Amino acid sequence: MGDSSRAVMGRPREFDVDQALERAMRVFWARGYEGASLAELTRAMGITKTSMYAAYGNKEQLFRKALQRYGAGPAAYVTRALGEPTARAVAVAFLRGAVCTTASSDGPSGCLAVQGALASSDESRAVHDLLVDWRNDAGVRLEERFRRAVDEGDLPRDADPRRLARFIMTVGFGIAVQAANGLGPAELDEIVDAAMLGWPA
Repeated sequence: MGDSSRAVMGRPREFDVDQALERAMRVFWARGYEGASLAELTRAMGITKTSMYAAYGNKEQLFRKALQRYGAGPAAYVTRALGEPTARAVAVAFLRGAVCTTASSDGPSGCLAVQGALASSDESRAVHDLLVDWRNDAGVRLEERFRRAVDEGDLPRDADPRRLARFIMTVGFGIAVQAANGLGPAELDEIVDAAMLGWPA
């Protein structure tokens, strides 16, 4: 449609596109997709609805961009964890990352990928499906990493990569829910310690 750095009618934008998207991401993170109204989003972003539509598209398109930003920013611990040298280190880094992100004083409590889909109506089905795919992708990546660990002898031959990935994903998202319920980092770290007691030797 044209240069994304310019607004409608060729006039330069008078706001920082990245900063406004960061603010929108935090609103979605705190309120969920349906809970975040356009009025609340544009107020937090410091722009008008017209400017929002011109820069990001509709609310769903804005959410998709915000989720991408979340994945590359606060939730980047997932990618970092996959680079750890052992399967156990991957699991620990994933869960500790979930604690740091979902119980951080720098952002809303909980996980955008979990909170975002709460109370999803038929009209928001596309967003619900987007978040399911987003979460499932993380699980697939974990499974592939654990499968490689089995092939390399880092995990026992009888270890089930899919089951281990689902376990870590379940604990990770459970941590996010507990963080949203008010549990702090120390209490959540205890959950990580307990979860890792059952890790295959």
